Amino acid sequence: MLPLYKLSLSLCLSVSALVSLSLPSCSNKNEIPASGRMISFDEGWRFLKDSIAGAESSCFNDSGWRNINVPHDWSIEDLPGQNGVDIIGPFDKSAIDKGTSGYLVGGTGWYRKNFTIREEDKDKIAYLQFDGVCMRSDVWLNGKHLGFHPYGYTPFYFDITSLLNPPGQPNVIAVRVTNEGMNSRWYAGSGIIRHVWLNLVSPVHIDVSGGLYITTPVINESFAEVKLEAAIVNSGLRDESIVLRTDLLDPSGNVAATLATSSVVESGQTKQVIQEIPVNMPSLWSIDEPNLYHARVSLLIDTKIVDDVTTHFGIRSIKADAQNGFAINGKPVEIFGGNIHHDNGPLGAASIDRAEERKIEILKKNGFNAIRTAHNPASPALLDACDRLGMLVINEIFDMWEVAKRSQDYHLFFREWRQRDVEAWVKRDRNHPSVIIWSIGNEIREAFDTSGLRIARTLTDEIRRLDNTRWVTECFVDFAWMRGQKSKWDDIPEHLALFDVIGYNYAYGRYEEDHLKYPARIMIGTETNPPLALENYEMVKTHPYVIGYFVWTAWDNLGEAGVGLPQLADIVPDPGQGQTQAGEFFRRDAWPAFTNYQGDIDLIGNQKVPSYYQHVVWGKSKIELFVHRPIPEGKREITSNWGFPDVLKSWNWPGHEGEKLLVYVYTRCRKVILKLNGKIVGEKDMDPGKSITAAFEVPYEAGRLTAICYDDGRETASQTLETTGKPAAIRLIADRTKIKADRNDLSYVMAEVTDSRGNIVPDADDVIISFKITGRGAVAGVGSGDPRDMSSFQKPVKKTWQGTCMAVIRPETAPGKIRIRASAEGLKSASMKISAE
Repeated sequence: MLPLYKLSLSLCLSVSALVSLSLPSCSNKNEIPASGRMISFDEGWRFLKDSIAGAESSCFNDSGWRNINVPHDWSIEDLPGQNGVDIIGPFDKSAIDKGTSGYLVGGTGWYRKNFTIREEDKDKIAYLQFDGVCMRSDVWLNGKHLGFHPYGYTPFYFDITSLLNPPGQPNVIAVRVTNEGMNSRWYAGSGIIRHVWLNLVSPVHIDVSGGLYITTPVINESFAEVKLEAAIVNSGLRDESIVLRTDLLDPSGNVAATLATSSVVESGQTKQVIQEIPVNMPSLWSIDEPNLYHARVSLLIDTKIVDDVTTHFGIRSIKADAQNGFAINGKPVEIFGGNIHHDNGPLGAASIDRAEERKIEILKKNGFNAIRTAHNPASPALLDACDRLGMLVINEIFDMWEVAKRSQDYHLFFREWRQRDVEAWVKRDRNHPSVIIWSIGNEIREAFDTSGLRIARTLTDEIRRLDNTRWVTECFVDFAWMRGQKSKWDDIPEHLALFDVIGYNYAYGRYEEDHLKYPARIMIGTETNPPLALENYEMVKTHPYVIGYFVWTAWDNLGEAGVGLPQLADIVPDPGQGQTQAGEFFRRDAWPAFTNYQGDIDLIGNQKVPSYYQHVVWGKSKIELFVHRPIPEGKREITSNWGFPDVLKSWNWPGHEGEKLLVYVYTRCRKVILKLNGKIVGEKDMDPGKSITAAFEVPYEAGRLTAICYDDGRETASQTLETTGKPAAIRLIADRTKIKADRNDLSYVMAEVTDSRGNIVPDADDVIISFKITGRGAVAGVGSGDPRDMSSFQKPVKKTWQGTCMAVIRPETAPGKIRIRASAEGLKSASMKISAE
């Protein structure tokens, strides 16, 4: 906490908002309630994107500013000066970091919020809490500078008690946010991108910054011991005798155990009160059964409750060794994960709870059982979703230490801020059962020198001081080994020995060799190439010391533009000319591409080729059929190490009749027969131990293309692509038609272009769909999977790609109906209703 001092201020404000307390319903057994002392401060802000001076003053006139709510990301908003050429929607071709940031623009923005304190809260301690402000923020209250925070992904708090005006008199918070654009190797976003809270507590209270720490040191099928450590703060003027009472609620909401502990907390001190609570017949947390308990912790003085906090946790054990692999609750688990950045596509970096939850729902549905938060702490809402849905997490904090990767990145602040950020990160996240590994860094540039060892030792020691129940890793890449040179890894044994698990980036080829050298080492593929999913999968299945892999990436993200996109190049006489190296795909200027296009899932949540391929690798699907887009004469296709060929599930190729098209079949079956309109046009035997891809050349003819798979002479699977009719209508499909009347909820509505028979038209790439919303909601964002569609994310209009686009609907806080109508020229429109309750 920053020390604050009393200050006498003159008041120049007339607008105020009452602070009120409200408790959420807990009808869902796994719904995670907010603590009653935490008051949402998301609503009622004013915003201006400008580097204006003096806006921190209480007397500053902000009447001309925009009224907004947070979380908010200004970089996703349309820019002034639209010209359709180099300023389109939120994209600017001259953006300082080009494709690295997805051509999205930072700058400086100001936020201001007015509020008053109630009479009944005048004797409470007030903490102002920010879950995340990207990137560099300065905060003032009533004209007094509270402090500076440089990292966009860690929470921070201020004790504002001494600076508050008397009850009923207005207070003003001012926040200046600066994003200079060269601070990340991906899209970071700009603004107050996560929730803001006001914590009002009594002078004797449970610490607001990670004050509850829950572990489960003893677990078996019939019994578990829950250990709870509570940090009790006494900021009062006298010593206090307290009682800490904890009720453990099981996943059904019933009280599973209760314990009360007495203690004395001296004035001006913080005391750790420890409870060991037995639980009989525990419901264990796992990937398949993510059972959550809640600890309802009350602090009593003279039998009166002066503070209470509820937090969730899971009872589960994790274990790994090189002989037996990884296990949860004693049961073997193979980790098939994906890396994700923090943005939410059309919503930018704004962390709206439902957006985070949907992301995890879709990843889980598509076969992933783990994520890695590349390369920074995720939002609390995302980790809550992982807990509820059963998704394991490698929780990563840094992409760089003292040596820069971008000129304005966190390296400028690392020495001064690393300890504070690590402590805030671990304390915030250490009760999440989904988190199994802490990662201290990704591809750190000083990893192979003595400063890397020094820093790694400091970070690992700090993490284990705060939480010794999880593993610690660092994610290494060895470019020398990739180039066929001597590996540097063998030169840093003391550094590698600091970790429980070693993160291998793009290095599955060295697992077996390293195992011979270091037989006790536990390895995990923390970044892998999507086209090498089969090879990485087989390593996990074959070797218990390789406990899993994480594909780069699970979901398309903004920035790192075009890395996964196939390119067309001229055919040159000398095949050695014009070859593109993998590193060249990380080019800064990829206009008009603005997403990385490396994901299994596209920007709006639909499957892409890598996902279908991995489904075959994992055995989730028997067969997947694709057709390569025709390559123009005189051109050749180049794919990066992260990209697939330009294939899609379509047999719509008008204008190419009679031309030979390349057809891919992904399968683990032993034989593939390809039929076109009932006639065999190809047949291949397969060796799934070597490859699961069968390629055919088929002269195009409209109709039905069918791939049939056989094992031991028996048909085991088939898939058909059929030529569709012309676009005729729009179909709307919502992920949910009943949502909460809550700004943290959303409905994702897909608009599909169909033919007269109801089939999606896969080559409908240019249908402009207009969305009209009436009732208790509005469009929060629109999008498609097209990595090159540089148009507005916020106007209620979007062009389809592969027959689909999407509108994100955000409800108001008052219950009611939301009506959506989608229309396009020449197509039958579609309508639907969403209930906000």
